[in-house]
Amino acid sequence: MNPVLRPAIHAAGTSLMLLLTACMPGRASVPTTPSVSASTTPEPLGPGIAWWQRDDPRGPWRAMIVRIDLSQRDLSLRAVHARDSIAGRELTSSMAQRVDRRDGARVRVAINADFFDLRTGQSENNQVTDGEWWVGRMVTDSPFDTYDNVHSQFALSHDGRGSIGRFLLEARVWGPTGALPLLGVNSMPAGLYEGTALYTPRFGARTPSPSPRDSTRRIAELPLRAIAAHGDTLRYVVQGAVLPQGGTPIPADGAVLSTHGDRVPPVQRWQPGDTIRVWIGTMPRLTDGRPPQQLIGGWPRIVEGGVNVAADAPVREGTISRNAEARHPRSAIGVSKDGRTLWLYAVNGRSASSVGMTLVELGDAMRALGAWDALNFDGGGSTTLVIDGRVVNTPTDATGERAVANALLVLQRR
Repeated sequence: MNPVLRPAIHAAGTSLMLLLTACMPGRASVPTTPSVSASTTPEPLGPGIAWWQRDDPRGPWRAMIVRIDLSQRDLSLRAVHARDSIAGRELTSSMAQRVDRRDGARVRVAINADFFDLRTGQSENNQVTDGEWWVGRMVTDSPFDTYDNVHSQFALSHDGRGSIGRFLLEARVWGPTGALPLLGVNSMPAGLYEGTALYTPRFGARTPSPSPRDSTRRIAELPLRAIAAHGDTLRYVVQGAVLPQGGTPIPADGAVLSTHGDRVPPVQRWQPGDTIRVWIGTMPRLTDGRPPQQLIGGWPRIVEGGVNVAADAPVREGTISRNAEARHPRSAIGVSKDGRTLWLYAVNGRSASSVGMTLVELGDAMRALGAWDALNFDGGGSTTLVIDGRVVNTPTDATGERAVANALLVLQRR
């Protein structure tokens, strides 16, 4: 894809049915730190990658673990969305197979990632793939939070270091009348008074049409054609006149800047042929000072600075008890202090051989591996770990592996 078209996509849904790991109420017993009771010998998959199975009868727990050395130059990560679209769902194994057949790298490992809307397949958090913004938000789009906030996410910097943080969209657009804050990429913020969003072809054919309750809100949308990319700044040229309504066709070689409320008047003065600059990054910034190379969400952070913080998740990120404090199948990601070692973790649940974990138990398990920071991914029936095209955990849905919104892949150069 032309690198100029690097911003992203997300539909502004107003009634989402989030797919949660939390499907069953109840509290687990007092958590204990999982220990190795029976563990297979780590099996090398290639330079820098190894995986193994770990059993602990005290749960009982059965977990599958992958360790990745991000300093290996032949290895890379990629955040992928189902069906190469911000809407829709796909099996994690299918995403791995599709990328493996299409690209010049072998997909060695894949794990399901973000929470999502069960109906639409739209993920809750930001997503950046190979430097391209697919979804950019100020606040996580979740109907199950006990309060609105931004969830933790996993980021990979351009210098190859992994990190976990609560990354907000930080973006600006500059036009002939000055700068405007950009509050969403393929996602319009919910503010009533004013808003600005950039919609790229990843979103679909057209920008969202306003709902009937917003029929009196002023709208201005501006079609843009991409002309260049200079570092992390994109350059567009205004392609047509300002349109006073939503539902604008999105140019295949550009984007649409959508504004409403008090952000409309400045944009109404922009003319065809004017040059527009857009910069999209995160707040906080990554260690290399650049926007992320890959970014994918979860909920919540369970280890921070080597400390298990899962018990604080209801206050930190608004988790709900039936998810956080009950035992479920879990998927997780952990990173070392220097950001160069990555762990992917999947624990079976809802069976006699493996009952699943609470978030506190999951945090202890990640700390035991050596993770300095760790993040809980979507779990329950969504938990899926794929090694060389084979699902190695035991999905709990009656139909087997569940179709999910996105996944994190580990690729090895062929």
